[in-house]
Amino acid sequence: MTYKSILVHGESNPATAPRLDAAAAVARQFDAELIGLGAEMLDWVGVSDPYGIMAADWLTIMREQVELDLSAAEKLFEAHAAGVSHRWLRQMDPPAQAMARLARSADLIVAGGAPLKPSPTRFSADPADLALLSGRPVLVAPPSGGTLRAEQIVVAWKDSREARRAVADALPFLKRAEDVVVMEISDADQAGDAIARASDVAEHLKRHGVKARPVAKIAIPERVSVELNIEAEAIGADLIVSGAYGHNRLREWVLGGVTQDFLHAPERFVLLSH
Repeated sequence: MTYKSILVHGESNPATAPRLDAAAAVARQFDAELIGLGAEMLDWVGVSDPYGIMAADWLTIMREQVELDLSAAEKLFEAHAAGVSHRWLRQMDPPAQAMARLARSADLIVAGGAPLKPSPTRFSADPADLALLSGRPVLVAPPSGGTLRAEQIVVAWKDSREARRAVADALPFLKRAEDVVVMEISDADQAGDAIARASDVAEHLKRHGVKARPVAKIAIPERVSVELNIEAEAIGADLIVSGAYGHNRLREWVLGGVTQDFLHAPERFVLLSH
């Protein structure tokens, strides 16, 4: 298994350029095609006009603005995708939904690589939406982006469907790594079982040619992401692999604590699978 198609959302905002650099670097690393999607939805504003003339004029203006934004996004994408096989698509749709649909054509989605301040959903694709809707692994870049080396990797193990998906989805990175730590964090009562589970996963990965080793630590749930980042710092890892935990309640994603930490305060690259 490898990654042969990488999907990234392109925006007109220059502050999102680190995402494009990160996506291009991954595409170059795996000799993959980079697919850039420009997606932005119209800003529907109610206009009190019984004859519909003002509303029609407003719609025309907004369509023109979206087209200008998408053209600017394309130029930014082309500049950062130079040197890798790539193509550009555009849709006048909500970005997250458009990306989730197009994920059928991709092996991996690159998200993040942008300021962490909230952005209107008509402009940007929330990494949480991508991770939980797309059915594809999502590589979340830190705000500053950067080139992902993935020579050392920490796998955040939890005996769950999501973690199993994440390990399988991350195999192209794991096989190339020099050191992979499979780490389970538990309370004291589960310490023995935790190291046994982490060992099972490490042995499974070794059969795939991955240089993996198990680690178990005792910590309270609120410190899980902290402990994972401490381990990553200790071994020089720039990538954490984790399941993405969440469910939809009243049209709003309710995320698990570790998933929230990785999405809203990323210290390094994180690969998430749901």
